[in-house]
Amino acid sequence: VDLNELYGALLRGDDGRRAIAPRTVGHVHRVLHRALGHGQRWGVLQQNVAELITPPRVAATELEILAPAQVQTVLTGLKGRSIYSVCVTALATGMRRGELLALRWCDVYLDGAAVQVEQSLEQTKKFGLRFKAPKTKYGRRRITLPPSAVAELREHWKAQQEARLKLGLGKAPAESLVFPTWEFKPRSPNSLTKEWREAVARTKGVPRVTLHSLRHTHASHLIAAGLDVLAISRRLGHSSPTITLSIYGHLFPNADDRAANAIETAFGGKL
Repeated sequence: VDLNELYGALLRGDDGRRAIAPRTVGHVHRVLHRALGHGQRWGVLQQNVAELITPPRVAATELEILAPAQVQTVLTGLKGRSIYSVCVTALATGMRRGELLALRWCDVYLDGAAVQVEQSLEQTKKFGLRFKAPKTKYGRRRITLPPSAVAELREHWKAQQEARLKLGLGKAPAESLVFPTWEFKPRSPNSLTKEWREAVARTKGVPRVTLHSLRHTHASHLIAAGLDVLAISRRLGHSSPTITLSIYGHLFPNADDRAANAIETAFGGKL
């Protein structure tokens, strides 16, 4: 009863608090379920009452995915803006916003056509901007780059060095950020999102999608190319392929007809 009342209060925003979304209430439920589960295993509690509760249902939302023609329109419209290289890298790697803004040049291997994700940049009210390690071991990963992204990052590095020399800062150290502010300080995730919205609003023929849609677009094209769910999950940094399937499962083609043909081939048509 207490848990049901708590979830209801969180959804409604009782006592003058801001109401939170069903997905966030689900996070609260999972934390409580795990904590009470530990208490039960340690003999502190006789029962994990969170097992009796069903968290609020989260309504399914349609993913924002850009078609190839829309991607070209976006990139053409963003050409020359400071956000351009960020968007190219996001589309090429599927990296999260915080991962892109925490990327350092020592994590970029242009000759090897890959980037190494080692940290993420988050923005909080209490601590401001801070770097943090990936949530799971799969968040720390190596992502290969297509040739066009390598070429863009080379140009971006060259332009960044020229800008530093003009400001009298000298050559950028290996630990410097790939996508900093013009002062070469950490770039606010919120300011990046704001810049994206403004750029998209000025670009004709592009739907008003979020910056995160670049990650969804990357994943959708990997699925269309026939990559298996485990490879996609590892590239996106998901802790489990189950998460990948829960988000993108509807994009995978129905291969049941091929399954029947595979069985027929395996037994030589002698079933």
